Amino acid sequence: MNSFHFIKKAVLFLIALITLSIFLGMISSSPDEGMYPLSEIQKVDLVKAGLKIDPKEVYNPNGISLVDALVNLSGCTGSFISENGLIITNHHCAYGSIAKASSVENNYLENGFHAKSLEEEIPASGSTVKIIDSYQDVSDEVLNTIKNISDPTERAKVLSEKLKEISDKATNEKESIVAEVAEMFAGKSYVLFKYKIIRDVRLVYAPPQSIGNFGGETDNWVWPRHTGDFSLLRAYVAKDGSSASYSKDNVPFKPKKFLKINPNGIEEGDFAFILGYPGRTFRHRPAAYLKYQQDYLLPFTSNLYDFAIKTMQDLSRDDKALKLKFASRMKGLANTMKNYQGKMKGLRKINLVEQKLNEEKELQKFINENPELKKKYGNLLSEINFVFSKIDETALADLWMRQIQNFSTTLSLANFVLNYVEEIQKPDSERKFQFQEKNLKQTLITLENLRANYNPDFEKEILMKMFLDASKFKETSRIYALDYLLEGNGSNPEDTFSEFIENKIIGSKIREKDYFDLLLKKTPDEIAKSQDELFIFTSKLRKQILQNEKENQKIEGKLNKLYGDLVDVKMEWKKTNFIPDANSTLRLTFGYIKGYNPADAVYMEPFTSIDGVIEKSLTGEEDFVIPDKLKTLYNKKDFGKYVNKKTGKLPVAMLYNMDTTGGNSGSPIFDAYGNLIGINFDRAYEATINDFAWNESYSRSIGVDIRYVLWILDKFSNAQNILKELNI
Repeated sequence: MNSFHFIKKAVLFLIALITLSIFLGMISSSPDEGMYPLSEIQKVDLVKAGLKIDPKEVYNPNGISLVDALVNLSGCTGSFISENGLIITNHHCAYGSIAKASSVENNYLENGFHAKSLEEEIPASGSTVKIIDSYQDVSDEVLNTIKNISDPTERAKVLSEKLKEISDKATNEKESIVAEVAEMFAGKSYVLFKYKIIRDVRLVYAPPQSIGNFGGETDNWVWPRHTGDFSLLRAYVAKDGSSASYSKDNVPFKPKKFLKINPNGIEEGDFAFILGYPGRTFRHRPAAYLKYQQDYLLPFTSNLYDFAIKTMQDLSRDDKALKLKFASRMKGLANTMKNYQGKMKGLRKINLVEQKLNEEKELQKFINENPELKKKYGNLLSEINFVFSKIDETALADLWMRQIQNFSTTLSLANFVLNYVEEIQKPDSERKFQFQEKNLKQTLITLENLRANYNPDFEKEILMKMFLDASKFKETSRIYALDYLLEGNGSNPEDTFSEFIENKIIGSKIREKDYFDLLLKKTPDEIAKSQDELFIFTSKLRKQILQNEKENQKIEGKLNKLYGDLVDVKMEWKKTNFIPDANSTLRLTFGYIKGYNPADAVYMEPFTSIDGVIEKSLTGEEDFVIPDKLKTLYNKKDFGKYVNKKTGKLPVAMLYNMDTTGGNSGSPIFDAYGNLIGINFDRAYEATINDFAWNESYSRSIGVDIRYVLWILDKFSNAQNILKELNI
């Protein structure tokens, strides 16, 4: 699925409508690699490609267009489909909110949810809506600040401070306007985006997960697909139209634009396009970056996540409450794990690192043949390779330290205390983001959620694995805090780690709220003098993390400039158009409903039907269990008006050659007339490598057909109130 990049620091997903036209010339009308910033639509001959409406109906900076119906939904995409703020997105995008609202007694994940009136709609905890307000190119302002700085650490520091200064100045909390600066090309172009935040989001409809998550992890990233991956939410605001937290007095938001649905769907070969917020791609990165991904980040992360998932499955096998508690986390981890496994397979299958190396040899030859270019870029590739040789030396330690607190509630709380008692002594403006007064409340709520979801058995298992793995790291990737534990006890690390985890981590009182609050009132010296083994260990770990952060800032400063130079010289070499890598900003992609050949003599058709749902259910596997009512409707052939007129079958999912990635989950799929005909939710397994390289022959994305969505609402759930709102 194209979202749920689960174990990350909170990321502000941005909305992009422009990038510097200097980087983009006239763009072909052929469906190809391209997540186009919307300011470039006028350079794409969408009408020639198959669009049947005026391109200004897609995006019009001086009027209302389809773009105004789009929302960024907590890292996914959603779209308004009624005048009363009804939003359609993926089931997996709403999964966390559905899980939080569920209990053993009212298990909305398992049984689904349908509000038959506004009064029955419930808070979608954790969901936030962002709507574009305005944008502005700030490249000159940013680049002028760093143009004379040669020291990479200082460059990165000043750049970060400048981006924060611009966004802080543009943020208007009273108007619920949040501003962020997006880097379109590293070290080259920057755009300031402002968007309105809606915090009161409510759950309207979710199918049971036996429909919304049909196929589970067995089918994730796989075609043929038969998942009804959709849910409905609603945005609410105060009566005066201003953004407000949840209140019974709030009213449905009135969007500028909402999408019209085409209940007749679409056919193979038809033109289609997608608007959405693709997360991250890395297609302009050098071979050394891809090798780092292939050798370190992807295998380390997928191995760790695989262990975590199996541990949670074992612990919750016979415990319904624990299974519900783990559900959202397991889903996110499994999604990322399978994506990374697909990337590893794809990188090796097409030998992408070698391809990039060969390309860079040709680029170096081009540089060397031009004295002026050689003077400016002669050492560019060797400098990039040198930086990555340093990254690789400490890669395992760096990856381990990024993950340790994500998997240990206790260590996360201890580290927060150590940071808090230092940060709170600084002026508010000089504190780190999460410790500033305006953000501290939300930070403490996040920590409270960590405590609420704590499970000691899981923490023990995952820490034992991570500690033992790290004890075997090479010399350049040692974890100093673990070496400290092993001093004098190195002959039996398993016993040493087990005793420390059991007695000092799991046995700590830090998870007790009263004790935690008491710690926040202490000074750094008081905590150090307490000689608490948990804090001694965490302090050593924190010291290394801070050292790494400082080194990483230096590396970031170097790469920011090197990546910018690499883009410049490659554009000069190829004399072609570059599209900026995805960066969670609003983009357009277009193409056709189209199958593909994943292997010799194998053709994947672009539509699946409910026949496949029934066929898979007959296997008896847990991921393919379906509701009895679905079987009954199928046996009666009660498909209503939603069948494909040519085949007589009820379509479920579809395949197309558009360019998507994580963040495009929930993106609306439009027909040639700008009508909604599906919701994007995944990519084929072969297309997981899209983030690094796109290829028309295998890059395919997957969406749920709007006819299946409507059939589920109508025949399965009898959600007539919703269909009436949709004018169906």
